[in-house]
This record gives sequence, structure tokens and C-alpha cells, in this order.
Amino acid sequence: MTTRQHHLLTSLVLLMSIMSAEAQTTSDVPRLVVSVVVDQLRTDYLDAFAPLYGEEGFRRLMREGRVYQRAEYPFAQPDRASAVACLMSGATPYENGIVGERWLSRENLNPQYCVGEGTPASLAVSTLTDELKLSTAGRSLVFSVAPQSDAAVLAAGHAADGAFWLDDETGQWVTSAYYGYPTWLTAYNRAEHAANTIKKLLWTPINDRVAEFNYFVSDEARKPFRHQFRGDRQFREFKASALVNEEVTDFVGHCLQNTAMGDDASTDYLSVTYYAGNYDHHTVADYPMELQDTYVRLDYQIERLLRMVEEKVGRKRVLFVLTSTGYCDAERSDGDLARYRIPTGEFNITRAQGLLNMYLSAVYGQSQYIEGSMGNQLYFDLKAIEQRALNLSQVLERSAEFLIRLSGVRDVYTSTRLTLGLGTASVRALRNAYNPRHSGDILIQVSPGWTLVNEQTGERRQQRDSYMTFPLVFYGMNLEPQVVTDPVTVDHLAPTVARCLRIRAPSASSAAPLMMSN
Repeated sequence: MTTRQHHLLTSLVLLMSIMSAEAQTTSDVPRLVVSVVVDQLRTDYLDAFAPLYGEEGFRRLMREGRVYQRAEYPFAQPDRASAVACLMSGATPYENGIVGERWLSRENLNPQYCVGEGTPASLAVSTLTDELKLSTAGRSLVFSVAPQSDAAVLAAGHAADGAFWLDDETGQWVTSAYYGYPTWLTAYNRAEHAANTIKKLLWTPINDRVAEFNYFVSDEARKPFRHQFRGDRQFREFKASALVNEEVTDFVGHCLQNTAMGDDASTDYLSVTYYAGNYDHHTVADYPMELQDTYVRLDYQIERLLRMVEEKVGRKRVLFVLTSTGYCDAERSDGDLARYRIPTGEFNITRAQGLLNMYLSAVYGQSQYIEGSMGNQLYFDLKAIEQRALNLSQVLERSAEFLIRLSGVRDVYTSTRLTLGLGTASVRALRNAYNPRHSGDILIQVSPGWTLVNEQTGERRQQRDSYMTFPLVFYGMNLEPQVVTDPVTVDHLAPTVARCLRIRAPSASSAAPLMMSN
């Protein structure tokens, strides 16, 4: 072999090695990430209704995915908004600013919606999808689809190409000027879908197996059901029913057909939110058969979603992530507890606010020291306290000492105590759920079994500390199936996916990525 031939052969080998490495690198990064967040999904219900599932939905994910069986949120009492914000930012409300669906505005004392005007302005940090956009100079496509605007916008993040949700009044799919209005959105709304056929929709058990199956022990659970959506609340009821998930999948399919998601080497991101809660947010005891049917119908929509995405992008080029917002729907009414002589009662925070104002006026002089309340939190008039040259920490501590003596109060936490975050794991969880800009100055923890009543906001919520788990599942991209039984908090999700995409984790994400190597 001549020297020239040797150099040529060496160059060819080197070129082939580089091409092989590049091909391997490209194939290791998904073409599309599909994040499925199921509102109110519970592990026990997911397992209980397994005999009713097909083979290509939940069973496929659990059989072939990397399954973390005991996922939890790292903060207390998550709702849909704070849960989605945590999943996408990898941070708790203390850092990301989303303490819930609503909070009181310090400026005008009006309830402030977390995604007012359809924007993520209250989300104080970057999200996984924001970092994806940054890493590809905007080439990656990001779309989010959900029944509710909070889930759609918070999953989309600041830099997404689109966030879409169902309007409460019209049932049409809508977005905001912040994200822009694609032409294919108008085309879909003109077609025949739930908003245009709502009066014809009828929800009954999907099949006889569901009608005959009874996970719940009560004979009442065997009652057949038949629901139509009529009246002023028809679309709100539809959005809190099993039928909304089919509408979500239909719209996702339209989005996939009319966008270039998964068509090139830049990783794209699709977020989908489904619903697995109680019908119209009533109790399980009120609608047990409906809940069974919801999980079975959801199983089929998961199957549909998997199939349509893999048909477009390819099974080995998609990374699926499935998890839950946690569970906060009602289970039993406070009347049930009283009937069976179980300790219960009502704690009216509006009345407690009035009593505390009277007490503080007697101690410090006449004034309206508390401006308002939201949920179980009291918002103080900080300017009035400052003008009177009072020590805020001392006022809050004195208030806590007064409130702890009221019936139905288990504990009281001041903003000072929560900011320090000292104490047990439960105190740290409360601190993680707190945010200095959006939370109140005092948090009242109601005794288990008691019902918190807020006359100002119309809230009514029974306190339960039951341990509820949900799954976190990674599927696709040649991941080896594995079941992990150790507890894991979902703030690990964003940095884990970021590592798979070879991008930075969100700006406030401090959790370590989960091990995803085969």
C-alpha cells in the first residue's frame, strides 16, 4: 500500500468514525418529547381499574417504561397550577412563584389568577421548554394542550409557540395574544367537535365490563349513570368529565397534523394535560361508577396518543413522560363524618379574621390590621403596621398565639417561621409551598377532618392528610423497563429530561437528574 493510499484509507476510517459518532449522538436525543400530565391521577385507582384496560395504553407504559411508583410533590397541598409549574420548572412555589391557581394581590386585594390574560408573567423562573428554546435558538417547537388555561400556559412556559385550552363559556379551543393565533386553530373550531355537539353528547359507561365492575365496596357504587351537558355550566361540567380527554386527544392530533413537530433534528416538545378526577369535582361517593369509567376511557386516549405520535415521528425517536398533578378532589363531605361521630367541624377563617382584628386593635390601637384572606392564609396590612412603628414579627407571633386557641386549628405558621424553613419535613413542605410575594403572612393549618370555610372567596375544603401517591413514567428512546419503588419527588423530572436533551436545567432547578442510562 502506497503512502497516499494509506492516508486515504485513514481519512475514510476517521470520517466514518465521525459520522458514526454523530449518528449515535443524534439518535440518542429524542426528536420529540411528549409530556402527559394527568390531573388528579392516583396510583391506587390506576392499579384498581387495571383489569378493565387494554394492552396498549397504561399497561404498555407500565410494562415497557421506567416506572417510579411512588412519586410525590416536594411541597404541601399542590393544586393543578402549582403542580404543573413545579413539573416544568423543577422548582417549588417558593422559587417559581406559583403558589396556586389564585392568590390575593398585595396591590388591590383582589384574587389574582396565576395566568391572567393567558400569560406566564407570574412564573418567576425559566421552564424546561424555555431552556429548550434557548438551546436551539428558537428552532424547537413547543406546544401545550390542556382543558384548563393554567395547565396549558404553565406547561408552555414563556417562550412556547402555542398554548391552547377550552373556554368555559363557549367550549371552543382558545389561546391568548401572548402566544398568537394559528390559522389551523380557527379551522378546528369550525369543524364538528365537542363545542359544536355538546347538546348531543351523552356520557354512559363505555362498555358492560365497566358497568359490572365494582372496586368500591358500597352497593351505591353499582348505580348506572347517564349524563348530558346542559345549562350555563355545561362546558365546565364537560371539562370535569371523562369525555374531555377524547376532545383533548382529537385536538392534539389536529395540532400534530398542522405543525412540523418531530419533522427535523431539533427536538420539539408537546405537553398534554388530561383529567382523571371526580365528575364535576364532587366526591367519589357521589359518582363512583363515573370514576371507573374515567380511568378506562383515559386508558384508551393514552393508547391513541401513543399511536398517533409514533406514527408521525417513530417509536425510537420519542420520549414520553407521564405523571400526575397529585390528588386534591373531595372524597367525603363533613356531614358524613358528623353522622358517624367522627371528630369534625367548621373553621370559618373569615370570622377568625374579624376576631383577630378586634384582638389586635385592643392591643395596638384601633385599625384594620388584616386586609383579607385566601384559602387558609391571612394577608396583613403591612403599611399600617409600618406606620405604627410596630415590629411585624412580634405582631405575627402574637396573632399566631391568639389563633392557635380557636377550635379546629391544629397549628399556625407565620411568614417568618416559613421563610426560615426550620423544623420537620412537614414544615419544610409548607415552606416550599410558600412564596414571599404571593402568599399570606399567616397560614392556618386546620385540624384533620375539619372543613375550612372562607366566606370572602366562597371556598370550602375539608382537611385530610392521607398519603396519596402517583406514578412517574419515562417511556421510549430504547429505555430499559424498570420499576423503582423508592419515593421520588417530581422536581427531579425537569433536570432529568434536560439531561436527556443535553440542555441546561431550568434556572431555579436544584434537584439532581434521575439515572436514565440503560
